[in-house]
Amino acid sequence: MSKELSPNWWREAIIYQVYPRSFKDSNGDGVGDLPGITAKLDYIARLGVDIVWISPFFKSPMKDFGYDISDYCDVDPLFGTLADFDALIAKAHSLGLKIMIDQVMSHTAEDHPWFAESRKSRDNPKADWYVWSDPAPDGCPPNNWMSVFGGSSWQWDSRRKQYYMHNFLVSQPDLNFHNPEVQQAHLDALRFWLERGVDGVRMDACNFHFHDRTLRSNPPALVRDTSTVTDVNPYGMQAHIHDKTQPENVAFLKKLRVLLDEYGAVAIGEVGADDSLAVMAEYTEGGDKLHMAYSFNLLTPVCSAKHIRSQVEQFGARVKDGWASWSVGNHDSIRVMTRWGGENPSPEMAKLVLAMQLSLKGTPCLYQGDELAFTEADVPYELLQDPYGITFWPEFKGRDGCRTPIAWNKDANGGFTSGKPWLPVDEKHIARAASVQEADAASPLAFARKIIAWRRTMPQLTRGDVVFFDAPEPVLALRRDLAGERSVLAVFNLGKEPLTFALPQAAGAETIGAPGLPGAMAADGTATLPAYGAWFGYAA
Repeated sequence: MSKELSPNWWREAIIYQVYPRSFKDSNGDGVGDLPGITAKLDYIARLGVDIVWISPFFKSPMKDFGYDISDYCDVDPLFGTLADFDALIAKAHSLGLKIMIDQVMSHTAEDHPWFAESRKSRDNPKADWYVWSDPAPDGCPPNNWMSVFGGSSWQWDSRRKQYYMHNFLVSQPDLNFHNPEVQQAHLDALRFWLERGVDGVRMDACNFHFHDRTLRSNPPALVRDTSTVTDVNPYGMQAHIHDKTQPENVAFLKKLRVLLDEYGAVAIGEVGADDSLAVMAEYTEGGDKLHMAYSFNLLTPVCSAKHIRSQVEQFGARVKDGWASWSVGNHDSIRVMTRWGGENPSPEMAKLVLAMQLSLKGTPCLYQGDELAFTEADVPYELLQDPYGITFWPEFKGRDGCRTPIAWNKDANGGFTSGKPWLPVDEKHIARAASVQEADAASPLAFARKIIAWRRTMPQLTRGDVVFFDAPEPVLALRRDLAGERSVLAVFNLGKEPLTFALPQAAGAETIGAPGLPGAMAADGTATLPAYGAWFGYAA
């Protein structure tokens, strides 16, 4: 694959997410930083991925660990300096890696200078930069909108004697995207990073930019949404048709695309909506908005072949020429090994899930540590950092368990830091540290490198159309078709028990030597798959 010659190179690429606080600490303060990422870029490059998505490292009070930004055009001293970022870009590009940065546009930190000015009065130059409203006649908020992180999405401000809107923490006021000055300010800030060599952006909460101007209340949800929040969070009890996913957002995304196209940069959007697949399709089709989008639809608590199939098929049915990115793990979700594997999951599951993810039609997005088969860390209440988890404890423990630092070796704190880590390094992770797996040819890390390299030799898996076949749960069976190439069949046993079953579509198929995946297919189409086994073949 030539990333330079193919205009749609990002469709064939693999994204690797780095959560900077927990990747590698270079100065012993217990928090990962940009020089730490730079020092480990060779490790990322050896995986064979193409794009490194770095979660926010901008100036921030860190109440939401960087997703509350107080300066969009500078690095927080906790993570380093602009010079450190420039060095990271240079090293990445020398290794053939592209850098994607997070853009958190829907809200700022409350101590951002924009908000400090906006809250001073109702007639200052930035008075209309945030979403403000008078109270209802009885003093209550203007409507029933709720925060993802709990409670009302309205907070009273005594300075303006008005409520301001916050979709997330109280300390994260929402910007008013109906004001064109707000849109331009964000585009100017993004240009600052594109000029520094950034290759792409991940758009955080990209359907939260606009709100209903008339502030209509949301109706009750017909079916409670638990795809983006847990069932202990009342946010899922509303149909969020007025507080986000407004039609005006499409025009803004087109402006964003014009800017990105100037620099040949790409964008992936995070979509959390009542009908995420429809929004993903709308935001990516036509080649004039986002390049690709992902949702929480595969970040499910239970692994179901039927569900995975339905998500890919439904997206394909709705989209014209848009593109999906399929993610099974990120910094907001319980690690996939625990979500789908339960207690004491087998490391073989990590291999199977990665092989499956690399075989879906779309751009895979991997989360740091999943290539090492890391499980969810158990962080005790007294060490919790995540305000989301503290609010909903104990039924929901928050996001700290998937954010604990990477164990690089078996030294103290897994070689992550010489100081006290901001979250504890899990002992189970230290046992599976990167250095341990480097020495094991059968490790999940070794498999990840091999299967990613093998995928590059299979254009059917990067560019082909997809067709699914009926198979017994928990088997996912599919075919990838590409003009001029032999069709590829793939069968995955997502379960803990061995299976033998008939797959007529595989009769007469020729087995392909995919690395490290146990499974067999008889000439008559009888598949034999061990627990977490898989098989690839050329269709007859």
